[in-house]
Amino acid sequence: MSDVMKKRWLSLYVENDVGVLAKIAGLFSGKSYNLLSLTVGETEDSTVSRMTISLLGDDKTFEQIKKQLNRSVEVIKVLDFTDLPIHKKEILFIKLRALKKDEIEEVMRSAQVFGVNVCDYEKNALIIESLKTESENDELLKYYKKYYLTRMEAVRGGSVAVESVSRSER
Repeated sequence: MSDVMKKRWLSLYVENDVGVLAKIAGLFSGKSYNLLSLTVGETEDSTVSRMTISLLGDDKTFEQIKKQLNRSVEVIKVLDFTDLPIHKKEILFIKLRALKKDEIEEVMRSAQVFGVNVCDYEKNALIIESLKTESENDELLKYYKKYYLTRMEAVRGGSVAVESVSRSER
C-alpha cells in the first residue's frame, strides 16, 4: 500500500436519522482527515440518505476508514468511487455587487461563454449559477476573481457523484 496522498471519492448510503452526519464526520476527524467536500441528500427512499465525500488520503488510512464505515450500524452501503468512472458535478453561486452597466453586460456575455446561468439580477448586482465539475468551477472563480474580487461572494455546494452506467468516465 502506498503512503501517497491522493484524492478519494466515497458514496455512502446511510440511515436518514438525526446524528448520523455527525457520527460519520467524527470518523474522518478521528483520523485527522480534512474533507474536501461533503454533500448529503435524501434518496428516492425517504428513510435513506446518500453522502458524497471527497478527501485527500493515503491507501492505508483510507482502507481503515472504509472498514470503520462498513462496521457502522447507520451505514447501509459504502461505495469507493476513487478509481471508477463516475459523473460528478458541483453547484457554485457567484454573487457580484456594485457593478456598472457595462460590467453587467460583460458578465452576462461571459456567463454565456462559460455556459453558466445568471439566475438573479438587478440594476447593479447579479448571481451566477454554475453546475460543473470542481475544476471547471475553479476556473470560473479564477476568472471572476481577476476582475471582481472585492465585489464578489462565492458559495460552493460540494460535489455529488454517481457511477457511470457506460463504464467510461464522462
